[in-house]
Amino acid sequence: MDKVKIFHKGRHIEVHAEKVSVFGKIRGLMFKSSKTNNLLFEFKNENNCAIHSFFVRFSFLAIWLDSKNIIVDFAVVRPFRFHVQPKKKSRKLIEIPFNEGNKQIIAFFVGKGKI
Repeated sequence: MDKVKIFHKGRHIEVHAEKVSVFGKIRGLMFKSSKTNNLLFEFKNENNCAIHSFFVRFSFLAIWLDSKNIIVDFAVVRPFRFHVQPKKKSRKLIEIPFNEGNKQIIAFFVGKGKI
């Protein structure tokens, strides 16, 4: 499990996330429960990494980062969404399931009471 310090609007927060393998990049949060670990996707080059939430039965927070862990975009992703894409290119993506363990992280981005 890696600790990732991410920056947003002059503030920062640390997020624990599990780096995913090549297969993990394909699977993401599909077929997992909301109590799973946060996932960290790292890419060799900047890209507009679009994601979907087919076969994900819970909401999660997607955070796209540049190479310095500065947020370029984030979105709340609801179950069974066809296409979610950042507005800018990124080097990393963190997927954070909505669960009690991530309450503080989610409140940092979208406000309290959103879980």
